[in-house]
Amino acid sequence: MNAPQADTTREAPSGDHRATALTRRRFWQLAAAAVTAGAASLPAGRAAYAATATSAQDYFDKAAALAGDDPVLKSIVNALTAGYAPPRPPAPAPLRIFDNVGVVSVGFVSATAILTSRGIILIDALNNPDEAEQILVPGLRELGADPRTIKYVVVTHAHGDHFGGAQYLADRYGARVLMAPADWDLLASTAPANAPTRDLDIADGQRLCLGDTTVTLHHTPGHTPGTVSPIFPARRQHRTHTAMTWGGTNPPTATASKETYLSSILTFASRMRRAGVDVELSNHAFADYGLERLEELRAAPDGRDNPFVIGTSGAQRFMKVMENMLRGRIALDREAASGTSAASAATTEAGTAGCGC
Repeated sequence: MNAPQADTTREAPSGDHRATALTRRRFWQLAAAAVTAGAASLPAGRAAYAATATSAQDYFDKAAALAGDDPVLKSIVNALTAGYAPPRPPAPAPLRIFDNVGVVSVGFVSATAILTSRGIILIDALNNPDEAEQILVPGLRELGADPRTIKYVVVTHAHGDHFGGAQYLADRYGARVLMAPADWDLLASTAPANAPTRDLDIADGQRLCLGDTTVTLHHTPGHTPGTVSPIFPARRQHRTHTAMTWGGTNPPTATASKETYLSSILTFASRMRRAGVDVELSNHAFADYGLERLEELRAAPDGRDNPFVIGTSGAQRFMKVMENMLRGRIALDREAASGTSAASAATTEAGTAGCGC
């Protein structure tokens, strides 16, 4: 998850001035009314948008209603809200969250180890070589896993907090590093620090097999051009679940890239449904209540319920919340582009009503 960029379309809370200030919804209602009134003078495309668009706030309200009191869903609503500033929580201790799945985290970002009968498939590699050496490798040992058996490092996207330790693991243990071609190209064009040497390309829908485990890797562009989201088995108490990790959380700045992100949500949700995904994980565990769920599981490791198992319907609800948040962010962009002058006119009209002008 790259550092969020300021989103100037987000409004500040009204605070104690609710009686005198327009609410966000009322503001956009006035703007929409003004746009509709002036639609005849707009270009055809913008007029069609003005006549048919659902407001950004309507989408956000729908996402919030879907989330209800569920802390996981409320957390992802918050993380996808314009202007969200990611926290820097303390690092939790490593933990096996399933018999074959462990998490090593520095708080802000996590690496997920899928433990197979023939070695480790690692999803992401933390921020840099030092973290790989001093946190990731000892963390795997704490999980009872031998870092010398890391066979593959799957990089979910080309940001330093996900690929930073990959080359260290390749050099020390001979691990193969995988990334989608678009993100290998992104690294080649930007040459960031600690970028791994180009190794294996990930094809959309590729099945990565190691021992008794198959991980399916899906292209989900939007956060970056080559973001990848894996689906894999998660075993606990003699039962096999199906887990997913959404590859990149923070929505991009450009509207077109947000639209790509939304398309990826819809496609991946369909693939999740077909695969029977009932476990949701994140490589940024602050964004989905994951850090709190880690501690719940640590406190009751042999408990009947695993907080990461949210059921197939819960997994689809998670994606539906994401869908509505992205639709709202796209609508917010469009409202800012097509409704600024109309909103200004509406505000001016409201301010001059009854003045005799």
